[in-house]
Formats: sequence, structure tokens, C-alpha cells
Amino acid sequence: MADAARKIDPAPAAHALAVRDLQAWYDESHILHGINFDVAPGEVVTLLGRNGAGKTTTLRAIMGLIGKRTGSVQFENRELIALPARAIAKLGIAFCPEERGIFSSLSVDENLMLPPVIKPGGLSREDVLTMFPNLRERLSSQGTKLSGGEQQMLAIARILRTGAKFLLLDEPTEGLAPVIVQQIGRTLATLKNQGFTIVLVEQNFHFAASVADRHYVVEQGRVIDMIPNTEIQTNLGKLHAYLGV
Repeated sequence: MADAARKIDPAPAAHALAVRDLQAWYDESHILHGINFDVAPGEVVTLLGRNGAGKTTTLRAIMGLIGKRTGSVQFENRELIALPARAIAKLGIAFCPEERGIFSSLSVDENLMLPPVIKPGGLSREDVLTMFPNLRERLSSQGTKLSGGEQQMLAIARILRTGAKFLLLDEPTEGLAPVIVQQIGRTLATLKNQGFTIVLVEQNFHFAASVADRHYVVEQGRVIDMIPNTEIQTNLGKLHAYLGV
């Protein structure tokens, strides 16, 4: 399939997020060349692709973290393309970057409580500590003392307090031990059951297949295919060719 946009209904009314012809630049470098995809309320959707395909840039452009972008990004039928990141966050979208952004000089508890609550309905401190029991044991530890898995748990826990129900997660399993990857997977399944909508950038295809409803394949700044998770087994050859796995 040459262009996944052919599979996308142009009417965004039933979508939590509708991205149309999203283009983005870093300085003079044109990175996104017309990204098109949709996310339905309550879905977990992954963006798959090789390194440098434009997946992370897509999340950053949706979140308003890239200065030069054009096209359309509609969240619950509201256009975001001209809004700054602060305004987008207040609508209920949260971004968890690959680098996690944990403040090394602050304790786990201080990191957890740092972001402001921007909408009602966020998880309480007790809720997130129940979801991530490892963090309860490390509440007084500084960020520098945490393992990579604990930092990832804290990064996700922190945005769950804000009240955002639409999550953009960039490589949440990168570099983590298999047992932690499994815990992150269980957490995403719990969040989905609680009504969260998630867009996930992920290199670990097997993890993506365990949590997502659909997969969009990104190549050279464009979405080139969409594969429902129910059709993964019949599309393994295609996916191997796309991803080089």
C-alpha cells in the first residue's frame, strides 16, 4: 500500500485524534512529509518504523514542541496546529519523552508531585503508587539513584496525575529488562481499561503487538501502511520488510 491515507476516513467526528498532512521541520530539515492517521477514543495505537523514520517527530509535532509545522491535528474536533504546547497540555494530552525527564536532584515523591493537575479526573498519588509499587519503596530516593525501569515508571506515573487522558509515549520500553517491559505492558492494559487513549512509539515490535489495537508504519516522514493487530500474523513478512526485523 503506497499511502495509508487511503484507509483513513476523512471525517474526524468519531476520532479522539485526527492527523492530516502533518509536515514538520527542524530548522531547514524537512522531517515529516504529510503524516496521516487517526486514533479512536480508548484505542492504543503504535507508530512503527526504523530509526529516523519520523515517529518521535510526529509525537513532538502533535504536542506542539516543534516550531515549524503545518497541516491539521484535531483533538476531539479542536484544531491544535496553531496552539503552543502549554495550551495543548491543558486540553488533556500528555507527552512522555524517551529521555524521561526525571529531575536528578529531586526525590521520587518530589518528581511525582511536580507537574500541575490540569484537568479533573487524574490519578491520585495513591493510585499511581498502587500501579507502580516499586516507586512506593523508593519515594525518598533521588532521581539519580533510580534504575532505568524505575525512571520510566516514574515518568509515566507523573503524567497520570495531571488529568490527561490522551497519552503520547515515546519508546517506553527502550533499554529495559524483560520483567520491567512486562510490567509496563500490564500498566498500559490497565490504562486502556480505564478509558485512556494512547499513541505509542515503539521499536520493540513484539511488545507493540501485545498492547496495541492498530499499527501505523512510518517511513521517511510518511505513514505508508496501517495494520490491525488482528492481522499481524498474516502480515509478518511485510512487517519484517518494513522494520528490518
